[in-house]
Amino acid sequence: MKVIDRKKEIIINAAGKNMSPANIESAIKGESSLIGCVVTIGDGRRYNTALVTLDPEAARNHAKDLGLEGKTFDELATAPEIRAIVEAAVARGNQRLSRVEQIKKFALLAVAWLPDSDELTPTLKLKRRPIAEKYAAEIEALYAE
Repeated sequence: MKVIDRKKEIIINAAGKNMSPANIESAIKGESSLIGCVVTIGDGRRYNTALVTLDPEAARNHAKDLGLEGKTFDELATAPEIRAIVEAAVARGNQRLSRVEQIKKFALLAVAWLPDSDELTPTLKLKRRPIAEKYAAEIEALYAE
């Protein structure tokens, strides 16, 4: 027996499948140093989506490699070159997950989540409920058909 995540953080989708968001998030985050944080959304929904943030330090390094030096963090988060790298990382991470766990859509946020903020605890754990409330519009846009 192996404990993967907190019981209260288990995602139960619309079809009744139980999934560990930490397992999904680590599969995606582990595919690129550019990804800072990943939050999986899917409780009571037909499929999983994610909110993704960039790692500020890695974003600066990738900006140099891509010829995007001098751009602000917000501009980097919306740059098509950076989005392509994150899309490829999500696709690679999805290959390591079962079909029901895979991220179908994601939103790349132009913010960096810092410890002891609205999004993270001082020990870098995700505050899922405040994130869901703060980014409700982005989450609903991911599920809009």
